[in-house]
Amino acid sequence: MDKAKQDALIAYRGMWKDFVAAGTTSDWQSPTLGRYATGVALTNMSRSLYADHANGLVTKGEPTYEPAVSSVEPSDNPNKIVITDCSDDSRWLKYKAATGQLANDTPGGRHLINAIVLKQADGSWKVSEYGVHEAGTC
Repeated sequence: MDKAKQDALIAYRGMWKDFVAAGTTSDWQSPTLGRYATGVALTNMSRSLYADHANGLVTKGEPTYEPAVSSVEPSDNPNKIVITDCSDDSRWLKYKAATGQLANDTPGGRHLINAIVLKQADGSWKVSEYGVHEAGTC
């Protein structure tokens, strides 16, 4: 079970790393987005990046993470792991691509994130869903 937890946490961190990298150019078609994400999670990331691309925005900086496994199902041979995180995006903000100016004056903050990581048919782990709550939720 410890390996499953480690693999799920690696997938979770990998998903966000790929999303952050794609955000620097708002590359909503980045082939790396599917390495650690699938289903709703992958769709939500692509849509978010597409919206930024369409609005002339890019994201700069890096958020912080504090992910922890909150549940494992089934406990004897896990195929679903729920991760709870408190991510700080105050140093990961949106900018106007054309000018490099901040897109708005909304500061980042600490966000509660819940994610479901599922074992795939090939044995890999991918984030299938995630929810980012508003700033100040953790």
